[in-house]
Amino acid sequence: MTPHKGNSVAPPAPAHHAEMPDAPPAERTAARRLSTRVGRMRELGIVVALALVVIPTAVVNPRFIQPQSLRDLLLNASIVALLAVGQTLVVITRNVDLSVGSVLGLSAFLTAQQFADHPGTPLLAGIGFGVAVGLACGLLNGLLVALGNVPSLVVTLGTLYVFRGIDYALAQGRQVNAANLPDALLDLGSSRVLGVPVLVLVTVVVIAAAALHLRSYRCGRELYAIGSNPEAATLAGIPVARRTLTAFVLSGLIAGLAGALWVARYGTVDAAAGTGLELQVVAAVVVGGVAIFGGSGTVAGAALGALLLGTITSCLVVLQIPAFWQQAIAGALLLGAITVDRLLALRLAKALRTTEGTSHA
Repeated sequence: MTPHKGNSVAPPAPAHHAEMPDAPPAERTAARRLSTRVGRMRELGIVVALALVVIPTAVVNPRFIQPQSLRDLLLNASIVALLAVGQTLVVITRNVDLSVGSVLGLSAFLTAQQFADHPGTPLLAGIGFGVAVGLACGLLNGLLVALGNVPSLVVTLGTLYVFRGIDYALAQGRQVNAANLPDALLDLGSSRVLGVPVLVLVTVVVIAAAALHLRSYRCGRELYAIGSNPEAATLAGIPVARRTLTAFVLSGLIAGLAGALWVARYGTVDAAAGTGLELQVVAAVVVGGVAIFGGSGTVAGAALGALLLGTITSCLVVLQIPAFWQQAIAGALLLGAITVDRLLALRLAKALRTTEGTSHA
């Protein structure tokens, strides 16, 4: 009977030890909640900043908030916001894609040339061609970074000039005019649904799809894990190289789509389309709360950052402030966002250490 009694009291011991691993998941849950709260506060801060920019401008010039002016504001920000979505996927993994402006330019020119040289090209087929160009560019970037282990800053800075050089070589000083493009494509750039421009709706759909991918799917959540700690992600069995490659491919694909929509928006396209956009996109992403060191941020925040920068530019134009100040303010916002990001990261780390100490106690 004694041995049998010993067997009956044995189970509590393993149960006691089984409680020990519960602390790390609790700490991770606290970390996620704290990170989400900080992210929402930063996005709310962008909305407040938008109000502080728009309201004084509307007081000086009431026409600034007329429906047509607001539509133009959203249209002007839509391309940058679209690029910011793809850039966010890359920056979250602790990388950067400086070639998005050149990818947009190359895709825009080739898409316009496709429509001009083949007048019977269906609308979706022509846009798909532009998307495929961007996908190929993103694939090249991703292979060099993920499989070649070359720093993304070096790779994309190089491909920025390579893609732009190919664009100029193909264009040979020519441009494609709106007269050579089909009406269906040009209508896409000016048509509305319930008063909202179609290009803005396309951008919103892409933002929603990317947000769903990052929030609800394992492959999306793994991007955050890679950015937070690549070595730990590897030890956890996450395919770091594959996920990084996917992020660059998606960034290129979205840049290709942005290039095709650029054609629809502006009509006239040459080899200089999208020049300098990469810096605006990086600024929008960082201002929107995406950590430049990876691991946190949302596509919605990045899109709001693009809208904020576009709104500031429009406000300065309305207020007749020199263009120099437009660039200076954008630079100041970028530096401020990086500083705030660093301070928040330090406070977050301190809070997590406190949570960890409390749980162990």
